Amino acid sequence: MSEDAAKKMREIVDGVYRSESRRVFATLVRLLGDFDIAEEALHDAFRAALEQWPRDGVPANPRAWLVSAGRFKAIDGMRRHARFDALDAAAEQVETLTGDAATPDGEGIEDDRLRLIFTCCHPALPPDAQVALTLREVCSLTTEEIAHAFLTVAPTLAQRIVRAKTKIRDARIPYQVPSQNELPERLDSVLRVIYLVFNEGYSASSGASLTRQDLSGEAIRLARLLVELLPEPEAVGLLALMLLHESRRAARTSPSGDLILLDEQDRSRWNREQIAEGIALVERALTLRRPGPYCLQAAISAVHAEAPSAAATDWAEIVGLYDVLAQVEPSAVVELNRAVAVAMRDGPQAGLELVDAILARGDLADYRLAHAARADLCRRLGKNSEARESYQRALALTRQEPEKRFLERRLAELKN
Repeated sequence: MSEDAAKKMREIVDGVYRSESRRVFATLVRLLGDFDIAEEALHDAFRAALEQWPRDGVPANPRAWLVSAGRFKAIDGMRRHARFDALDAAAEQVETLTGDAATPDGEGIEDDRLRLIFTCCHPALPPDAQVALTLREVCSLTTEEIAHAFLTVAPTLAQRIVRAKTKIRDARIPYQVPSQNELPERLDSVLRVIYLVFNEGYSASSGASLTRQDLSGEAIRLARLLVELLPEPEAVGLLALMLLHESRRAARTSPSGDLILLDEQDRSRWNREQIAEGIALVERALTLRRPGPYCLQAAISAVHAEAPSAAATDWAEIVGLYDVLAQVEPSAVVELNRAVAVAMRDGPQAGLELVDAILARGDLADYRLAHAARADLCRRLGKNSEARESYQRALALTRQEPEKRFLERRLAELKN
């Protein structure tokens, strides 16, 4: 094979890894019953692909090929382990795996990531460990990205993930979607996981790009599966919320990748199909039961989506919805978002007083968006010195390049 052909094949394998590796991993966990064995089998499968695909060609179904290759590599390894070390447990595991002749294909593979999410969100695990493990093992977020989502440090997250995997193995937690009567108690963690995945895709915590469409797209896909499985109001509300946010993706960045704020976006570029579906889902969710936090956030997004322009936004309705949300799920982030809405309804001074009260309590001290919001309100009030200080604090906390460039532009404007 020529050097150019080898390079092209490597690019093909790399592309398959980016698009399929976590789905392959999820199926291997189901087949092999162990996270670490499945991870090793995944890498063995891709090594085999690099060796065999240049010779035999790319298979028609790369995902099924990789699952089969990984499974048989793992079985071969267990056989060697059993033969040389005479371990009964290893021998028994080989028998179990070889007895399961069902090769993963078609719809089964599509559902495996949802099964794995429910396994990771088992009630035997602490809530934060459930979410951290799912984000790491199902969605392949780094520990640094997850730590950012949790507003904590990476070593703490890493320990939490290791303990959760050990608990699943030792307690023999089954890899399956729970029965109907078990689903409701598992739903909150699963929804939280899917939303965190979406958030990382919609506004990446770090890196050169504002978004990661692979993650937001996967979160929406999983939410659709979940709504089919359990059409609870909050599941419907979450799907609506994500679709309404996602509808603005094309308008959120300039051709050069720079951030464009909501009030400056070209609304003709918003995806009207996603907006229509999202609004219909909001209306459906709100008729089912007393609205929960995802339904309320979706309703807020629907108000934005229905406004023909930023100036025509019904900020009074948005503040009212945030008032309800603050009662249903009180948090400093909800308070911050409400403060921004109040500033739009009543003026920047009213919003600034609310933001300062939040920061004075010590809440959100390391949350970049709180300092960015304060900076913008000070800028609008002509308090340039305070605005510069808050922009600098926000900039120090930001790891995403488009956000950094935006904050740097704001700082430069204040100096002029």
